[in-house]
Amino acid sequence: MNRRERILAGINVGGKDRAAPSRLCDGAAEIVGVSGAGVMLMSGDLAQGSLCTTNPVSELIEELQYTLGEGPCVDAYQQDQVVSEVDLANPNTPRWLAFTPRVVEEGVRAIFGFPLRQGMARLGALNLYRDQPGPLTDDQHADALVLSEVIAKWVLDAQSAAPEGTVAAALEEESDFHFVVQNAAGMVAVQLGVSVTEAHLRLRGYAFGESRLVRDVAEDIVSRRLRFT
Repeated sequence: MNRRERILAGINVGGKDRAAPSRLCDGAAEIVGVSGAGVMLMSGDLAQGSLCTTNPVSELIEELQYTLGEGPCVDAYQQDQVVSEVDLANPNTPRWLAFTPRVVEEGVRAIFGFPLRQGMARLGALNLYRDQPGPLTDDQHADALVLSEVIAKWVLDAQSAAPEGTVAAALEEESDFHFVVQNAAGMVAVQLGVSVTEAHLRLRGYAFGESRLVRDVAEDIVSRRLRFT
């Protein structure tokens, strides 16, 4: 059994299987041997949301990257290359200045982002973290590369059956695509007379300034407890 066959067997998805997304993240964490995993989907320069996470810490990692627009998944997607920080608490070159302190508080000590792509299509990134510093072994790194390819193909296969302009049910099953943020961005765009992309940036800036998650700010806007002027 080669590496790819072993990984497909480990996450128990293949072909036309419409497995719950959680199996992708749970399998990734188990196969690579890390503390947790998450998958962030992105489009253009904006994160669309989290496809799956394995635990509350990986959920926070994804939520912070969505709110702050920085972190290993964002860099891996934008740079189209593997991004790693093997000692978050004592990095050689500090980066992710808003993201890092929050996740270190939660016990994250090393973090890795692997871009998801199929051909020319860039979809997002696989995020892996663990509670001890240090790099991945060569085998762990190779497994994560194959996992990122498998997950990217699964996402495209799942979406291919959905009607145009909709998100496949398999992708929505356990995901957090922040639809409330999309709605709030539309409202802010109207309130400020700006593009939806600019409205997203304004939302993130406001959330960062208030030390809140962007989803919480969006809920206040949609419920009309907060208005941008």
